[in-house]
Amino acid sequence: MQEFDPRRPTLRLAPRLFTAVAGLAALALGWKLTDADVPAPVKAALDPAALIALQHVAFASAEAQPGFDRPQSIPVKVRPGETLEGAVERAGVAPEEARQVVAALHGAIDTVNIKAGMAFEAAIAQRRSQRGPARLIGLSMRTSPSSTLTVSRTFDGALKLRELEEEVRDETKVACGEMNGSFYESVANVGGTPRVISEAAKLFSHKIDFSRDIREGDKFCLVFDRKVTESGRTIEAGDLEYAEVKGQRFYGFERDGKTQFFDEAGKNIKGFLLRTPVDGARITSTFGARRHPVLGFNRAHKGVDFGAGTGTPILAAGDGVVVEARRWSGYGNWLRIRHAGKWDTGYAHISRYAPGIKAGMRVRQGQVVAYVGSTGMSTGPHLHYEVWLNGQRVNPIGAKVPQGTILGGGELASFKAKKSRIDRMLADGGSVIAGEDTPKLTMASLDKAEPKLR
Repeated sequence: MQEFDPRRPTLRLAPRLFTAVAGLAALALGWKLTDADVPAPVKAALDPAALIALQHVAFASAEAQPGFDRPQSIPVKVRPGETLEGAVERAGVAPEEARQVVAALHGAIDTVNIKAGMAFEAAIAQRRSQRGPARLIGLSMRTSPSSTLTVSRTFDGALKLRELEEEVRDETKVACGEMNGSFYESVANVGGTPRVISEAAKLFSHKIDFSRDIREGDKFCLVFDRKVTESGRTIEAGDLEYAEVKGQRFYGFERDGKTQFFDEAGKNIKGFLLRTPVDGARITSTFGARRHPVLGFNRAHKGVDFGAGTGTPILAAGDGVVVEARRWSGYGNWLRIRHAGKWDTGYAHISRYAPGIKAGMRVRQGQVVAYVGSTGMSTGPHLHYEVWLNGQRVNPIGAKVPQGTILGGGELASFKAKKSRIDRMLADGGSVIAGEDTPKLTMASLDKAEPKLR
């Protein structure tokens, strides 16, 4: 048994250890508070689930501040001539807090030379007493398609800057749905990008008149490549591989260095001439005898009129060479394109020509060559479209124009292999193909509402 000697000092480690730890904690807290005004950005490697939770609303999970309600996310857009500090203050916080958060962002972004339209989300907490300004709990802004900056307030009031980086991967997306509104709106609602929608619209312009042939509820499907972030955000669309509208199915296949589209039997669906040289236009007058709206008497109408607003793009109906781009009597501004096999197309009443369009210029099918107008003898903006064969006008709707080519041999075998791959994707109900670890995509919500920007 150890003897007790009152003359020897007792070794009591616990109080000394507690004092040392407390001193270090106080020193660390003091350093953190003095450095809170200029935090350094911290890059975080996040798994997809954590990233989805943090992106744009990372600050919303911050600790509730004493005396304040839980924060709410408020979208804000910088107005013309407004500073970033002013935009933050407009979210409902005091000028001092707006200065603090801008100071926190300084160094990570240029906080002085910002552009109007720059968007961010601010997490604002209202005082429970309803007296005094709200408090900024955090702020989030996207700095690139795959990265986001967030500033969040910690439990002790300090501001912490964090940069969230998303991994970007390549995949093939299946977007299927039903017509609800325009073709553009319907495809956009299920994840189609402007580039893909435009490509599909041009593709079907050979076979479908979108103003007359499409009905609400008609089914469609598109398959296209894209670059997507971990949270499912499309940042770049690639090539269209498959398109289906109202049961008409077209498959993309690379041939002669270009992607061409073929039906299920391997026949090139690219017709010799487009059926409609103006996207989304409606037919207002057909080929044949009619009462002229300006002259007031019956007269042969040797073309088809498409009603469209002034400035609507006019597309070349087929590959060819411009033979006329001039003023021509009652036709106003007139354009004539010569195609193979003694076929010509004509476009009248146009408001202006596309840049570079003049006699002798070669154009390709679907290229914008002019814009709808009301020049010449016209009662309103529209396109008068004509088709000529051997120098004689023929009915654009009933004209029997040459058809496309048909694949054979090795090309047909390769096409069928790609077709089988796409058919499997469609049968899987819209899964994406990019690797075993690629997440499944679901159809976008048709009634999802975007938050209103301040």
